[in-house]
Amino acid sequence: MVPRIFHPERLTDGETVTLDESAARHVARVLRLNPGGQLILFDGTGGEFNAVIREIGKRRVMAELGTRQHVETESPLRITLAQGVSRGDRMDFTIQKAVELGVSRIVPLSTERSVVNLKGQRLEKKLAHWQGIIISACEQCGRNTLPQLLPMQSLARWLEDDGAKGTGVLLDHRANATIATLSLPPGVALTLLIGPEGGLSGTEQERALVAGYQGLRLGPRVLRTETAALAALAALQSRFGDLR
Repeated sequence: MVPRIFHPERLTDGETVTLDESAARHVARVLRLNPGGQLILFDGTGGEFNAVIREIGKRRVMAELGTRQHVETESPLRITLAQGVSRGDRMDFTIQKAVELGVSRIVPLSTERSVVNLKGQRLEKKLAHWQGIIISACEQCGRNTLPQLLPMQSLARWLEDDGAKGTGVLLDHRANATIATLSLPPGVALTLLIGPEGGLSGTEQERALVAGYQGLRLGPRVLRTETAALAALAALQSRFGDLR
Protein backbone atom coordinates (compact mmCIF):
# COMPACT_ATOMS: atom_id res chain seq x y z
CA MET A 1 0.00 0.00 0.00
CA VAL A 2 1.33 3.43 -0.94
CA PRO A 3 1.85 5.58 2.19
CA ARG A 4 -0.47 8.57 2.57
CA ILE A 5 1.07 11.77 3.94
CA PHE A 6 -0.66 15.00 4.97
CA HIS A 7 0.98 18.24 3.83
CA PRO A 8 -0.07 21.41 5.70
CA GLU A 9 0.35 23.76 2.73
CA ARG A 10 -1.79 24.01 -0.38
CA LEU A 11 -0.65 21.59 -3.09
CA THR A 12 -0.71 22.23 -6.84
CA ASP A 13 -0.16 20.04 -9.89
CA GLY A 14 3.44 19.23 -10.81
CA GLU A 15 5.21 21.12 -8.03
CA THR A 16 8.05 19.77 -5.92
CA VAL A 17 7.41 20.12 -2.20
CA THR A 18 9.50 19.75 0.91
CA LEU A 19 7.76 17.65 3.53
CA ASP A 20 7.45 19.07 7.01
CA GLU A 21 9.76 17.76 9.72
CA SER A 22 7.36 15.19 11.15
CA ALA A 23 6.39 13.76 7.77
CA ALA A 24 10.00 13.71 6.58
CA ARG A 25 11.10 11.82 9.68
CA HIS A 26 8.31 9.29 9.19
CA VAL A 27 9.16 8.75 5.52
CA ALA A 28 12.92 8.49 6.04
CA ARG A 29 13.25 6.77 9.42
CA VAL A 30 10.05 4.78 9.88
CA LEU A 31 9.07 3.84 6.33
CA ARG A 32 12.72 3.86 5.19
CA LEU A 33 11.80 4.91 1.67
CA ASN A 34 14.38 5.85 -0.97
CA PRO A 35 14.41 8.29 -3.88
CA GLY A 36 11.97 7.04 -6.48
CA GLY A 37 9.61 5.77 -3.80
CA GLN A 38 5.88 6.42 -4.15
CA LEU A 39 3.71 8.54 -1.86
CA ILE A 40 0.20 9.94 -1.83
CA LEU A 41 0.07 13.53 -0.57
CA PHE A 42 -3.05 15.47 0.43
CA ASP A 43 -3.50 18.92 1.93
CA GLY A 44 -6.83 18.39 3.69
CA THR A 45 -8.92 20.47 1.28
CA GLY A 46 -10.01 17.57 -0.92
CA GLY A 47 -8.35 15.39 -3.50
CA GLU A 48 -4.92 13.79 -3.43
CA PHE A 49 -1.71 13.66 -5.44
CA ASN A 50 0.45 10.75 -6.50
CA ALA A 51 4.01 11.78 -5.69
CA VAL A 52 7.53 10.50 -6.27
CA ILE A 53 10.33 11.05 -3.77
CA ARG A 54 13.12 13.00 -5.46
CA GLU A 55 15.47 13.62 -2.54
CA ILE A 56 15.97 12.24 0.94
CA GLY A 57 18.52 13.92 3.15
CA LYS A 58 19.27 14.02 6.85
CA ARG A 59 16.89 16.90 7.42
CA ARG A 60 14.52 17.01 4.47
CA VAL A 61 12.51 14.95 2.04
CA MET A 62 11.39 16.37 -1.31
CA ALA A 63 8.66 14.90 -3.48
CA GLU A 64 7.37 15.74 -6.95
CA LEU A 65 3.61 15.83 -7.41
CA GLY A 66 1.53 14.57 -10.28
CA THR A 67 -1.94 15.97 -10.99
CA ARG A 68 -4.66 16.22 -8.38
CA GLN A 69 -6.85 13.13 -8.20
CA HIS A 70 -10.41 13.93 -7.20
CA VAL A 71 -10.74 11.05 -4.78
CA GLU A 72 -13.14 11.54 -1.88
CA THR A 73 -14.42 9.28 0.86
CA GLU A 74 -16.58 11.86 2.65
CA SER A 75 -19.94 10.78 4.01
CA PRO A 76 -23.11 12.42 2.68
CA LEU A 77 -24.15 12.76 6.32
CA ARG A 78 -22.56 15.85 7.85
CA ILE A 79 -22.08 15.04 11.53
CA THR A 80 -20.69 17.29 14.24
CA LEU A 81 -19.54 15.41 17.31
CA ALA A 82 -19.99 17.65 20.35
CA GLN A 83 -18.02 15.65 22.88
CA GLY A 84 -17.63 16.24 26.59
CA VAL A 85 -13.88 16.00 27.20
CA SER A 86 -12.88 12.73 28.80
CA ARG A 87 -9.59 11.79 30.41
CA GLY A 88 -6.39 10.85 28.63
CA ASP A 89 -6.55 8.10 26.05
CA ARG A 90 -10.34 7.98 26.08
CA MET A 91 -10.62 11.34 24.34
CA ASP A 92 -7.81 10.46 21.94
CA PHE A 93 -9.53 7.19 21.07
CA THR A 94 -12.89 8.90 20.56
CA ILE A 95 -11.43 11.52 18.21
CA GLN A 96 -9.47 8.96 16.19
CA LYS A 97 -12.42 6.64 15.65
CA ALA A 98 -14.86 9.50 15.04
CA VAL A 99 -12.65 10.63 12.13
CA GLU A 100 -12.63 7.09 10.76
CA LEU A 101 -16.42 7.04 11.04
CA GLY A 102 -16.75 10.19 8.95
CA VAL A 103 -17.51 13.11 11.25
CA SER A 104 -17.11 16.52 9.65
CA ARG A 105 -16.56 18.54 12.84
CA ILE A 106 -15.45 17.84 16.39
CA VAL A 107 -16.07 20.26 19.23
CA PRO A 108 -14.58 19.46 22.67
CA LEU A 109 -16.86 20.60 25.48
CA SER A 110 -16.41 21.32 29.16
CA THR A 111 -19.45 20.25 31.19
CA GLU A 112 -20.59 20.21 34.80
CA ARG A 113 -19.18 16.72 35.31
CA SER A 114 -15.95 17.21 33.38
CA VAL A 115 -12.90 16.07 35.34
CA VAL A 116 -10.37 17.47 32.87
CA ASN A 117 -9.35 21.09 33.45
CA LEU A 118 -7.69 22.57 30.38
CA LYS A 119 -6.61 26.20 30.22
CA GLY A 120 -3.91 28.37 28.70
CA GLN A 121 -0.82 26.63 27.38
CA ARG A 122 -2.05 23.22 28.48
CA LEU A 123 -5.19 23.68 26.39
CA GLU A 124 -3.17 24.84 23.38
CA LYS A 125 -0.96 21.74 23.60
CA LYS A 126 -3.99 19.47 23.92
CA LEU A 127 -5.71 21.01 20.90
CA ALA A 128 -2.51 20.58 18.87
CA HIS A 129 -2.33 16.98 20.04
CA TRP A 130 -5.94 16.32 19.00
CA GLN A 131 -5.27 17.96 15.62
CA GLY A 132 -2.40 15.55 15.15
CA ILE A 133 -4.71 12.63 15.89
CA ILE A 134 -7.16 13.91 13.27
CA ILE A 135 -4.39 14.14 10.67
CA SER A 136 -3.06 10.67 11.44
CA ALA A 137 -6.54 9.18 11.28
CA CYS A 138 -7.14 10.78 7.87
CA GLU A 139 -3.83 9.43 6.60
CA GLN A 140 -4.80 5.96 7.74
CA CYS A 141 -8.45 5.80 6.67
CA GLY A 142 -8.19 7.47 3.26
CA ARG A 143 -9.94 10.78 3.95
CA ASN A 144 -8.63 13.74 1.94
CA THR A 145 -10.68 16.41 3.74
CA LEU A 146 -9.71 17.12 7.33
CA PRO A 147 -12.58 17.31 9.81
CA GLN A 148 -12.67 20.67 11.55
CA LEU A 149 -11.58 20.83 15.19
CA LEU A 150 -13.43 23.66 16.88
CA PRO A 151 -12.10 25.54 19.93
CA MET A 152 -12.89 23.99 23.29
CA GLN A 153 -15.85 25.70 24.93
CA SER A 154 -18.47 25.21 27.60
CA LEU A 155 -21.60 23.26 26.80
CA ALA A 156 -23.68 26.29 27.76
CA ARG A 157 -21.92 28.45 25.18
CA TRP A 158 -22.19 25.75 22.52
CA LEU A 159 -25.94 25.41 23.06
CA GLU A 160 -26.38 29.17 22.94
CA ASP A 161 -24.34 29.70 19.78
CA ASP A 162 -24.83 26.55 17.73
CA GLY A 163 -27.09 24.19 19.58
CA ALA A 164 -30.25 24.81 17.59
CA LYS A 165 -28.68 24.69 14.11
CA GLY A 166 -29.66 21.69 12.00
CA THR A 167 -30.72 18.59 13.92
CA GLY A 168 -29.30 17.77 17.33
CA VAL A 169 -29.47 14.47 19.19
CA LEU A 170 -28.21 13.38 22.58
CA LEU A 171 -28.05 9.87 23.97
CA ASP A 172 -30.38 9.02 26.83
CA HIS A 173 -31.01 5.37 27.75
CA ARG A 174 -34.38 6.42 29.19
CA ALA A 175 -35.65 8.06 25.97
CA ASN A 176 -38.37 6.44 23.88
CA ALA A 177 -37.04 7.49 20.48
CA THR A 178 -34.33 5.47 18.76
CA ILE A 179 -32.13 5.93 15.70
CA ALA A 180 -34.54 3.62 13.88
CA THR A 181 -37.36 6.11 14.48
CA LEU A 182 -35.28 9.24 13.84
CA SER A 183 -36.42 11.28 10.84
CA LEU A 184 -33.64 13.17 9.09
CA PRO A 185 -34.27 15.24 5.93
CA PRO A 186 -31.69 14.73 3.15
CA GLY A 187 -28.74 17.13 3.34
CA VAL A 188 -29.42 18.34 6.86
CA ALA A 189 -26.53 18.74 9.29
CA LEU A 190 -26.62 16.59 12.41
CA THR A 191 -24.99 17.24 15.79
CA LEU A 192 -24.39 14.35 18.17
CA LEU A 193 -23.96 15.49 21.78
CA ILE A 194 -22.13 13.12 24.13
CA GLY A 195 -21.31 13.77 27.77
CA PRO A 196 -18.01 12.98 29.56
CA GLU A 197 -17.40 10.02 31.88
CA GLY A 198 -20.12 11.05 34.31
CA GLY A 199 -22.58 11.94 31.56
CA LEU A 200 -24.53 15.16 31.25
CA SER A 201 -26.26 16.48 34.33
CA GLY A 202 -30.04 16.66 34.43
CA THR A 203 -29.84 20.43 34.05
CA GLU A 204 -27.59 20.12 30.99
CA GLN A 205 -29.91 17.61 29.37
CA GLU A 206 -32.85 19.94 29.91
CA ARG A 207 -30.93 22.86 28.40
CA ALA A 208 -30.05 20.73 25.38
CA LEU A 209 -33.68 19.76 24.87
CA VAL A 210 -34.74 23.40 25.08
CA ALA A 211 -32.04 24.23 22.49
CA GLY A 212 -33.66 21.79 20.06
CA TYR A 213 -31.93 18.50 20.76
CA GLN A 214 -33.88 15.28 21.00
CA GLY A 215 -33.05 12.33 23.20
CA LEU A 216 -32.29 8.97 21.58
CA ARG A 217 -31.91 5.55 23.14
CA LEU A 218 -29.32 3.19 21.66
CA GLY A 219 -30.37 0.24 23.77
CA PRO A 220 -31.04 -0.91 27.32
CA ARG A 221 -27.44 -0.63 28.54
CA VAL A 222 -25.55 2.43 29.77
CA LEU A 223 -22.46 2.90 27.60
CA ARG A 224 -19.15 4.50 28.49
CA THR A 225 -18.55 7.86 26.86
CA GLU A 226 -16.09 6.54 24.25
CA THR A 227 -18.36 3.57 23.47
CA ALA A 228 -21.46 5.74 23.22
CA ALA A 229 -19.95 8.12 20.68
CA LEU A 230 -18.69 5.40 18.38
CA ALA A 231 -21.78 3.22 18.62
CA ALA A 232 -24.02 6.19 17.82
CA LEU A 233 -21.84 7.37 14.93
CA ALA A 234 -21.77 3.89 13.41
CA ALA A 235 -25.54 3.53 13.74
CA LEU A 236 -26.20 6.98 12.25
CA GLN A 237 -23.85 6.36 9.34
CA SER A 238 -25.45 2.98 8.75
CA ARG A 239 -28.95 4.47 8.53
CA PHE A 240 -28.29 7.86 6.93
CA GLY A 241 -24.69 7.84 5.70
CA ASP A 242 -22.37 5.50 3.84
CA LEU A 243 -21.88 2.48 6.11
CA ARG A 244 -24.07 0.23 4.02
